[in-house]
Amino acid sequence: MPKPLKFLAFDTSTDRLSVAVTDGARVWQHSGPGGAQASATLIPAIMALLAGSGMALGELDAIAFGRGPGSFTGLRTACAVAQGLAFGANHGAGIAVLPIDTLMAVAEEARFQRDGALAESDAPLSVLALLDARMDEMYVQSYEFRSGLCISIKGCELIRPENLVPGAAPQLLAGNVFGVYAGRLPAALAALECREAYPTATALLRLAPALAAAGQCIDAAQALPLYVRDKVAQTTDERAQAKAAAQAATLPLPS
Repeated sequence: MPKPLKFLAFDTSTDRLSVAVTDGARVWQHSGPGGAQASATLIPAIMALLAGSGMALGELDAIAFGRGPGSFTGLRTACAVAQGLAFGANHGAGIAVLPIDTLMAVAEEARFQRDGALAESDAPLSVLALLDARMDEMYVQSYEFRSGLCISIKGCELIRPENLVPGAAPQLLAGNVFGVYAGRLPAALAALECREAYPTATALLRLAPALAAAGQCIDAAQALPLYVRDKVAQTTDERAQAKAAAQAATLPLPS
């Protein structure tokens, strides 16, 4: 019989903080405000859950975290904490980390809400995960659940709600965009089942065993956030250059 795997998982990619830990049989979880508060509350929440579970950090098989896309600050926080804890565990020997796409966690959370535990015998299910990216855009990615696994069908895209054109009609829409972008999603998707879902740490825990078995665990030094939107703001120099260019554009042309 396979040994139960012990995982710590957390996600800070949205305005919700989610943390969970499992000993392979039981799950302890915590949720709270995310955003700017996550950097101050994430580590205390992790330590409290570990204490409640009776497990030490060094007993974990891996640390799973939501790698993105999502909030720039939140992703950097999650990656830094995962690396710091992994490097510090086992008296410096370190433990593996498992970066997981936040949209995969969104898809899994919605699937679990609908169907419960995933079994190899379940009929295939296609899920389109939609996560609010702010700035009038959303992150979009398609997944299929089959044979007890979650498989990415297409890479993540950053688009406006009205520009969404799914390659194949999904069976389930999942995410946090249905209120904020109400009326702007294509009418063709209106008849599909929608599930309000966030990238929860418990979803990460459910995904972790299969991903770990597939060799997705990496050394902590290799862990990086996944940024789909490369930039959200200009640097000081870029703002100065843009201002100078705008001013130059208003000057009269030489006669």
